[in-house]
Amino acid sequence: MRRRARLVVLCALCALGAAAHAADVHLLTAARIHTSDPALPQARAMAWDAHGRILGLGEPEALSREYPRARRIDLGDATVVPGLIDAHAHLLGLAFSLVAADLAGARSKQDIVQRLQAFARDLPAGAWLRGSGWDQNLWPERDFPTAADLDAAFPDRPVWLVRVDGHATWVNTAALRAAAARPEGAALLAAGQPDGGRILRDAAGRPTGVFIDGADAIMQAVLPPIRPEERDAALERALRRAVSLGLTGLHDMGTSLADFEQLRRFADEGRLPLRIDAYADGDAEALAWLCEHGAYRHDGGRLRMQGLKLLIDGALGSRGAALAEDYSDDPGNRGLVLIEPVRFEAVLRRARGCGLQVATHAIGDRGNHLVLDAYARVLGDAAGGDHRWRVEHAQVMAPGDIPRFAALGVIASMQPTHATSDMPWAEDRVGPVRIAGAYAWRRFADAGVRLALGSDFPVESPDPRLGLSAAVTRQDADGHPPGGWHPDQRLSSAEALRGFTADAAWAGRDEADIGRLAPGLRADFVVLAQDPLGVPGEDLDTLGILSTWVDGVPVYDTTTAD
Repeated sequence: MRRRARLVVLCALCALGAAAHAADVHLLTAARIHTSDPALPQARAMAWDAHGRILGLGEPEALSREYPRARRIDLGDATVVPGLIDAHAHLLGLAFSLVAADLAGARSKQDIVQRLQAFARDLPAGAWLRGSGWDQNLWPERDFPTAADLDAAFPDRPVWLVRVDGHATWVNTAALRAAAARPEGAALLAAGQPDGGRILRDAAGRPTGVFIDGADAIMQAVLPPIRPEERDAALERALRRAVSLGLTGLHDMGTSLADFEQLRRFADEGRLPLRIDAYADGDAEALAWLCEHGAYRHDGGRLRMQGLKLLIDGALGSRGAALAEDYSDDPGNRGLVLIEPVRFEAVLRRARGCGLQVATHAIGDRGNHLVLDAYARVLGDAAGGDHRWRVEHAQVMAPGDIPRFAALGVIASMQPTHATSDMPWAEDRVGPVRIAGAYAWRRFADAGVRLALGSDFPVESPDPRLGLSAAVTRQDADGHPPGGWHPDQRLSSAEALRGFTADAAWAGRDEADIGRLAPGLRADFVVLAQDPLGVPGEDLDTLGILSTWVDGVPVYDTTTAD
């Protein structure tokens, strides 16, 4: 009898526990839920538990019977999609851009100066003037600027301006004087070129004020650091901006050890509203930390670092991308290889030995070919397996190299808005033949290559809706050109959405947790006012973002947003 009474009590306690658990279940209903899960592509209801794990999807009636005490969330005619993931971003770069002078879209050097003058009014006397986003391709003359273009307005205050692609900086004479005050800087400024970079010089050999790729190290050495409290405030702004755009995750490409420590502190303090997959910044301190401590995963599930980001070449806009033949608009220039192939391969072998995923920036056809060759040698018999090594951008490709991605099991991490930003001048750089292998998303997809999509923000806007629209239309926000630029390379709306959800998650080895809406995965999702698979492609960039949810909790909501 005592045993029977004990069983009755235990069963009663189990029932109470089950009831309490049921009360912690959330049941969401909406007009449509696109899951990115082939097993159940669409549903109208989704339930998740107190831990933010999805319990089930299906029809409202069935889930209501299964979870009768669930907390109900009725979204009416809204559409739910998996949380959007930017597969190539620079979070701290976005943070910097939000606290620097915004030069994006400036149509002339005069426009640049006027923006800088307005920004400088709020700076302390003598403080360096920082800005980002300039692009000489938008100016009437399309030529690189010089220090003299800034000197009249800023004769004494040092000015340091990052180009839109992050691969060039423009400074004034006051900044050049600061660099020349250091013996190392004076020697490099006087003559020669640094490894992996280029100092633009005039006919007399004097620096003009523009530093391409690795040459900017000269200026970085004298640039005053941002104070820790300013870094934190900037990062918070960047994080708020990201979730307001429907991002529930991003892959941070080129995370320094200092950046990682800041992100880890934010994770410890519960200040990360989305998930960050950090990739260490080349053969530096972060890689050494990973090789010593192993791949990192924060207990809270919001921060991971298990990969390495390398750069093989520069960018097309600043003519630093490594091409197999001369630039069509700059004879004699074939771009820059930023790391010697022998050293590149050695770093790949080290990363593989440390159990890390590799992602390599490659823009030009020569740069991409060098990366694929090195990957094939280092991976050996594992090529084509589940290593998930990546090429970031894969922008200008020799047609014969595209099928090699599938054969080697390499992911193409591409950014649709690069095409719509670059299309006014990209063919000038590479000519009518090579352009056929540039920004060639359809060719990659048809070759069976996994496409992870992103923005490369702050090079482009962090808004993933712009990426969805560009992928589907190959047009800019004004609908140009009619019919799309090289429209045969467009993706479908479903392919574009998958690139920002399931395939981006797969590229980060996160598919067991995010990227789809399925039982057992995390309840990361976005609520939209329109159906992204039901509206014309040109309307994708204006989808209404109603709320962003991570672990089943809203991290952005239009009803409470500022």
